[in-house]
Formats: sequence, structure tokens, C-alpha cells
Amino acid sequence: MADPIDHNQAEPIEISSALDVEQLDLNLYRSRNLYLPFQARGVFGGQVISQALVAATKCVKPEFALHSLHAYFLLSASASAPLLYYVDRLRDGRSYSTRSVRAVQGGRNVFVMLCSFQIPEVWQSTRYWPMPQAPRPEECENESDYLKNMAGQPNLTEEGRARIIAYAKAREETPISIKYAGTFTNESEGRKMFMYWMKAKTARQYPAAFQKCILAYITDLPLLGVAANISGLKRSAGEESKALGMASSLDHSLMFYKYGIALCHAVCLIVQTFVSNDFDCGDWVLYLMTSPAAALGRTICSGILYSQDGALLAVVNQEGLLRAKVRSPKEETPQAKTKM
Repeated sequence: MADPIDHNQAEPIEISSALDVEQLDLNLYRSRNLYLPFQARGVFGGQVISQALVAATKCVKPEFALHSLHAYFLLSASASAPLLYYVDRLRDGRSYSTRSVRAVQGGRNVFVMLCSFQIPEVWQSTRYWPMPQAPRPEECENESDYLKNMAGQPNLTEEGRARIIAYAKAREETPISIKYAGTFTNESEGRKMFMYWMKAKTARQYPAAFQKCILAYITDLPLLGVAANISGLKRSAGEESKALGMASSLDHSLMFYKYGIALCHAVCLIVQTFVSNDFDCGDWVLYLMTSPAAALGRTICSGILYSQDGALLAVVNQEGLLRAKVRSPKEETPQAKTKM
């Protein structure tokens, strides 16, 4: 069978272009590029988070390192008009600085974020959950290759094949590579976590502050997909209660903890390693994701990210809208007309 994927396509967008914002005033920035994912209702939420972070980081002294963010998605943003990012300098303390960012489009707030920056206290104690066993990135199949093989299966409908081909093409043009690495199960509790290797396709040696913005972009990618999977919801399901109707991010929180303990024998090396936040999103990052609960049309997702050498990079929590194609009891079937 002929290869269904056309490889003569545009190069993937540079991650720096995806995150780039233009400064219009002291605390005002504007997006340059916006990405609309395949079959999505609005701009990719991870890009909005990352661009807002870039704007906020430009409004903070360089000695302060981003350690957390809490964001809410208020409305779907259109890719046809730029987003304006308004940064409010809420507080500048001796150890912490706090910023808020509003993303505005067409005069409406579509996104709001609080983020906090800290002068790292490298003398404090360190602990974190170790990275679980996972196959190496080179042992895992790239998502676009997986989709290409799926599109070549003979039992697909033409509509299904076209949809997979379109999705594979869209994935190849995005700035992030994804490889599925299997599942990790906590045997004592029976909790399953999905594992993915991810990295920026064309990342260069960006500064530590910008690496965190790239990592924020990565964290929003497959979370709701994992939640739908755990809930047993699929777009192609025939039964209403199992058919995925809608999935969208509601809020997103991210805490950074790039700390390793290999250099604890030398204080000078600890300072150099910890303050620099020296991880590289151009290298593979292991992303563990799960979904503890879903109810009332909402789901909670959580994740942990590790570098290849096992250092904990960040912890993620997200609540999302997750709906099956089930009618509300309020949507009653109209009664037949009574006979006169």
C-alpha cells in the first residue's frame, strides 16, 4: 500500500516563534503567532499559557525564577486575531515577586493567570518522588509514525483514514515531538499513569526562564486525552454514554521543581546547579499523567515531569470540561400533539 502521509510538507514551527510576543508598552504584549490544533474549538491553551509566561517573565528581575502559575481559561480564543497580554505587577518582595496576566481578544478576557517568582533558597532540604521505570525515548515510536501506520490499516473507512492522515500531518507541523512510553501502575492502589516522552523539535540553548515557558507549553498537550481514555470516552464510540462530546481546559496549575541531589557534596556546585534551573526542553522529558476523578461534566488531571537523568522538573494539575454525548434531562423530547 502507498504511504498515506505526504512527507513533502512544511517544517515544524520553531518553538520560539510559537511563544514569541511583541512588546507594545511597559506591561503590554501582543502575540505574533497563534496555533489552532486539529479539530479544536480555539487556540491551543498551552500556547496561551506560555506566551503569558513570556510576557510576565519580561516584567520580573532576572534573579527571580518562576516557581508556580495558576491559570483559568475563560473563553476559546480565535487564531484569526492576536491576543493582547496585560501584565499587572502585583507585588515585589525580597524573596518573591507576583504577577497577573490577562489575555484579551476583541475586548473580552479569554484567559487570566497568576504566577509567582522566587529567589531560589538553595540551602533548604530537597526531596521528590523518583522517576519510575520507563523505556528509553529511542525505544518508543513517534506519535506521527504511529498515526501513519494506523492510517495504512485496510479496515478503516475512507472518512476515518482521512481524519487520521489530517491529524498526523497536523502533529508533524507542531513544535513538539511526542512518543508514547506505556503505562505505569501503582500496584498497591491500582492507579494507572500514562507515560509520554516529549521535547521541542527545534529547541536551541535557550535561557532557563524561557525553558520553563517551553515546558509550560508541553504540559497542556495530552492531559485531557488521558482523562478521556481513563473515563472510557472515544470520539468514534457508537453508544452515547461512551462517545466523547466535548473536552476543553478550564484551569491549569504548574509548579516547577528542577532539583537533583547528585551534587550535594559540594555547596558551590549545589548553588550552580540549582539556581541555573539547567534543564533543556530540546532533550526528551518524561511526562507521567493520570486522572483521579471525573464527574458533573468535569475531570481532574495531574502530571509529573522528569528529565532523562531522573530529576523532577515540574508538577501539573488541571481541571477540564469532559462531556459524553449524553442529553441533559432538561432536554426533554417534545410531546406529541394532543388530538382535538
